[in-house]
Amino acid sequence: MATTRELVTLTEAYSAHNYHPLPVVIARAQGVWVTDVEGRRYMDMLSAYSAMSHGHSHPELIATLVEQAARVAVTSRAFHNDQLGPFARELCELCGMDLMLPMNTGAEAVETAIKAARKWGYRVKGVPRYDAEIIVCENNFHGRTTTVVSFSTETLYREDFGPFTPGFKVVPYGDLDALEAAVTPNTVAFLVEPIQGEAGVVVPPEGYLRKVRALCDQHQVLLVVDEIQTGLGRTGKMFAFQHEDVVVDMMTLGKALGGGLLPVSAVVGRSEVLGLFTPGEHGSTFGGNPLACAVGRKAIEILVRDDLPGRAAELGDYFMTRLRAIDSPHVDHVRGKGLLIGVVLKPSAGGARRFCEALMDEGVLCKETHENVIRFAPPLVVTREEIDLAVAKAAKVLQMP
Repeated sequence: MATTRELVTLTEAYSAHNYHPLPVVIARAQGVWVTDVEGRRYMDMLSAYSAMSHGHSHPELIATLVEQAARVAVTSRAFHNDQLGPFARELCELCGMDLMLPMNTGAEAVETAIKAARKWGYRVKGVPRYDAEIIVCENNFHGRTTTVVSFSTETLYREDFGPFTPGFKVVPYGDLDALEAAVTPNTVAFLVEPIQGEAGVVVPPEGYLRKVRALCDQHQVLLVVDEIQTGLGRTGKMFAFQHEDVVVDMMTLGKALGGGLLPVSAVVGRSEVLGLFTPGEHGSTFGGNPLACAVGRKAIEILVRDDLPGRAAELGDYFMTRLRAIDSPHVDHVRGKGLLIGVVLKPSAGGARRFCEALMDEGVLCKETHENVIRFAPPLVVTREEIDLAVAKAAKVLQMP
């Protein structure tokens, strides 16, 4: 078998350099643990940015994948298949919504929500055609398609990729006054992450989403939440917006919806919005394929049956308490909800990357975000004992000079 160095060299030679991964080459995985090509074991504290919430190689999900693939994997949406209807019903019931539209990746779900919100603006709200505005937040992350980077505030995502798609306004995250000032008669939607993951696990002020909901109602604006990373149990509720007990008009889902096996995403929303699509206006070759739907159904079943949101709430509180107890000259504070946790380092710490590299050497895999934040987001099946081990390794690494 090729070595880590050989495989990293091969990847760097033939794969575009659009990522800067840690120098570990994973060959096998089970639950919270992954093993590299040399047989070294690591604890996965990133879980593929929440895509691996069920843990690696969940046996029931694997069995569902194999069984469905042996029957039928992909059918064109020119025909019906026997998995989409049940998947759509179960997902809508889980979300308390009327309709869903299946796609593959999270970015596709966001693009779909943008199209739906604009169509609603023209057909229902009466906004002059092509004048629709959507408000987003600074430091947002909704994907990297051309339209999505058009409203990113991250220079790296935008610099060489214009001209940009018009129709977006950007306001500070968590600032209700700024949001209200940005609303015009042409505003059709506010697209927001309940917790900003890529921005460094940023939690908005208490009550923010409730006030946003009231403001959207006042001005006939759709509230669209991006739950691709925060949804499906990650923050201790099935969906992160439920921490404030609000009702939303649309949400985007992905990552954990595929059970860590397949790219599966969806937009779920009110029929007044998603019901406006007519045949031919939107679609996807693989969106809603029977293999993806079968895996998505099993992923939902396990989330509910095993109360993975409840585990995330309990173990997330425990994890954050343990992390906050670490006496380190480098740590400013720890923030998050459930098992989406950010350890925010002081500017003097020299950035989070070096700590993530040191944690890798200690057998713990996590990733820096926004340069000075170490993100801990293990699979929701993680145990208290595994958390204790990760905290012990983190405490050691955070003592580095």
